[in-house]
Amino acid sequence: MRQGFDNDRYISSQAAHIKERIAQFGGKLYLEFGGKLFDDYHASRVLPGFEPDSKFRMLKSLSDDVEVIIAINANDIEKNKARGDLGITYDEDVLRLADIFRSNDFKIAAVVLTQYAGQPAAEAFRRRLAMLGISCKLHYPIEGYPHDIESIVSEEGYGKNEFVETTRPLVVVTAPGPGSGKLATCLSQLYHEHKRGVAAGYAKFETFPVWNLPLNHPVNIAYEAATVDLDDSNIIDSFHLEAHGETTVNYNRDVEAFPVVHALMEKILGESPYQSPTDMGVNMVGFAISDDEACREAAKMEIVRRYFTAAVNVKRTGMGQDHVDKLKLIMKKAGVDKDYSPARSAALLKEETTGAPVGAMILPDGHVVTGKTSTRLGAASSLIMNALKAVTGVDMELEVISDDAIEPISRLKTQQLGSRNPRLHPDETLIALSITSATSEVAARVLAGLPELRGCDAFFSVIISSTDEALLKRLGINVCCEPKFERSGYYHK
Repeated sequence: MRQGFDNDRYISSQAAHIKERIAQFGGKLYLEFGGKLFDDYHASRVLPGFEPDSKFRMLKSLSDDVEVIIAINANDIEKNKARGDLGITYDEDVLRLADIFRSNDFKIAAVVLTQYAGQPAAEAFRRRLAMLGISCKLHYPIEGYPHDIESIVSEEGYGKNEFVETTRPLVVVTAPGPGSGKLATCLSQLYHEHKRGVAAGYAKFETFPVWNLPLNHPVNIAYEAATVDLDDSNIIDSFHLEAHGETTVNYNRDVEAFPVVHALMEKILGESPYQSPTDMGVNMVGFAISDDEACREAAKMEIVRRYFTAAVNVKRTGMGQDHVDKLKLIMKKAGVDKDYSPARSAALLKEETTGAPVGAMILPDGHVVTGKTSTRLGAASSLIMNALKAVTGVDMELEVISDDAIEPISRLKTQQLGSRNPRLHPDETLIALSITSATSEVAARVLAGLPELRGCDAFFSVIISSTDEALLKRLGINVCCEPKFERSGYYHK
């Protein structure tokens, strides 16, 4: 795959910049960590070369200086709010995050329950944390928040919140998702530190939009596509332009909220160290782009993926047409359309000639292979096998998996497990390939090609099952589907 991002340069420069910001505030910094910390697959798709765990690896390089606070909104616990990508509730994700931090030798200072007002589910979670030996602090709703500065920065505002004792120079404040109260947690901590005579500062770590790329750079437009459900947009940071005469890009919510944040910091610290939302950031991503054109192409492909994901969601649920309409406008702004990927035209053309569902994949060398539904394999399974043959140089006509491996699985599905479909799904196909590889050098060679499919784009002429899609994603393959079902009916798995 063509790389456009220098990951090593990013990790070293980002860590160095954070150290500079710590020094700026006299040795202590509360860093609001936005976006995904461990599994930022969006960043890895639009910045080819960026590893999904790059931000975490960067923090690891500073681990001796880091403490972690995890914030969660008590109302989100009460509503049983869940992460769409992981399918787990926010409170469970707090424990997942804590486990990951702990297993990587990070010190967890506390979990902060923000907006706490005695909600029963939040109180149960607080007791659960206590049983697990995790410190839990309560932050309360503040009347007049966020505009009544006098009330907020007072003993009846931030002063009522429980203080998290920290001892290290860098305090990372993270959360399961947006709206968890990370900013309020940081500013509340600043208030208490200042009252105790401790010099401390605040900064924000948000990867997108990339402040030093143009507003309409595809990487920044791709972020609008990724957050279309939030009804937000990238804009020019007018505060930065006025204060420094430099054009930078920020998110509209951050720009709109800046006057309040600026006033709060002035009230807490005596004067605000920042003149703009961009000033608050510590994002060095833009400086690590090594091939701008590669990143532009990758971002355009991501915008199209987002369109098809939204269109399929409408087909499955009947909801979200407004997101599809917005994504059409975003595609137009980026200069792409739904035919941008050559895999789509290849899959639809092959479907016309075979009359059955087809998948197509763009290989690392740019060639496109297809896979059609057969008597033994579904379209996704056929596509994986053909792609593996192509990247390992095996004859496309060769039957790599033995019938002895396929037939028992098919019989088990239809005769014992009640399935009407004897064809193998991708996970079953890979098991059959693995079994065959024990006695076949060719099968072993084909199986060894799996890592080469990571980052490839696949397109299917119909909506594939959630099981197939999940397996492809676990292999690191980007999946898009034409928003239509294989069969007419009311219920589709």
